Amino acid sequence: MVANAGDVLDTMIGGDAPSGNTEEATRILEQASTMDSEGDRDGAIQMLRKAAMTNGRPEVVFRLAYLLDLGGEEDESVGYYTQLTQLDRPHINALLNLAIIFEDQGNISRAEKCIRQVLDTCPSHERALLFMKDIQASRDMYYDEEQARDVAKRNAMLDTPVTDFELSVRARNCLKKMQIRTLGDLLKVSEAELLSYKNFGETSLVEIKKMLSMKGLRLGQNIEHQYSRVREEILDQLKGVASESVLNKSITQLDLSVRARKALQLLGVQTVGDLATRTEAELMGVKNFGATSLDEVKDKLASFGLTLRMLD
Repeated sequence: MVANAGDVLDTMIGGDAPSGNTEEATRILEQASTMDSEGDRDGAIQMLRKAAMTNGRPEVVFRLAYLLDLGGEEDESVGYYTQLTQLDRPHINALLNLAIIFEDQGNISRAEKCIRQVLDTCPSHERALLFMKDIQASRDMYYDEEQARDVAKRNAMLDTPVTDFELSVRARNCLKKMQIRTLGDLLKVSEAELLSYKNFGETSLVEIKKMLSMKGLRLGQNIEHQYSRVREEILDQLKGVASESVLNKSITQLDLSVRARKALQLLGVQTVGDLATRTEAELMGVKNFGATSLDEVKDKLASFGLTLRMLD
C-alpha cells in the first residue's frame, strides 16, 4: 500500500491541481501524522474527515483514505480513493491503492482497470508495471481456483446417489437392477436404453427426466459429449465418401417408417451424417427397433454410398 500522498505533481495525472489552502493542508497533514504516531488514529481520522469537507486538497483526502484503510474501514476508504480517481487529474497513488484493495477482494478486473488508468498516461511507471504483473498472475490463479471449485462441485453432485431423490418404487428398482446408482451413472445412459429395460415405461422416464432437468442435466449427456467428438472425426472421414449436402440431409426426408423414425429420434439422430456415425448395436438397443427397421435404415444409407459405423 502506498502511504505518502507525495508531491502533487508526482501523484496527479495531467491537468491542474484543485484549488485549496496548501499551507492549511500541510498543517493538517502534519497534525494528523503526529496524532497517528502517538496512537490516536481515530482522532486523526476524525480531524481529516472534517478537513476533507472544508479543505478538500487531494493530499488531505488521500491521507484520510489511507488511514481508514489501515483502520479496517475499507468501504469508506474506497469511497475516498475513488473520489481522487475521478478528478481531472486522477491521483496515481489512489489508483495504486485501489488496485491492491480490489485484488485482495478478488475483483481482478477492477484492479486491472485501475492500473491500466495509470499506465495509459505513464506507460513506464515502475510500480504500476509491477502491480500489473502481480494482478495478471492473481487473475490466472483466481480463475484456476474457481474452475477447480466448479469441477469439484459438479463431481460431488454427480456422485449423489439416485436414492437421495424422490423417485417411484418402480423407477428406483429398475435403476438398481441396471446398476445405475448415481446421477453420473444416469448421464451415461440414453432414453432408449432405459426404455428397452423390462418394466421401465414412459412414466418412469418422464419422472427421471424431470428430476435431472431440475439440476440442469439430461439423460445421456456424457454419451452425447463423447459422440460429438467421435461424430466430428467420422464426418471428416465421410466427406471423402459423400457430399456435405448428403451428410446434412434431414432424416425426415428419408421416407422412413414411423417405427424407424421414432427410434432415430430417441437416439438424437437428425441427419444422414448422424446416422452414419451410429452402429447396428446402438440401433438394435432401442425398444421396438427390430431387424426389419435395421434393414430399412441400412438400405437408405446404401443409396447414398454410406453404411452404419463398424465397431473397431
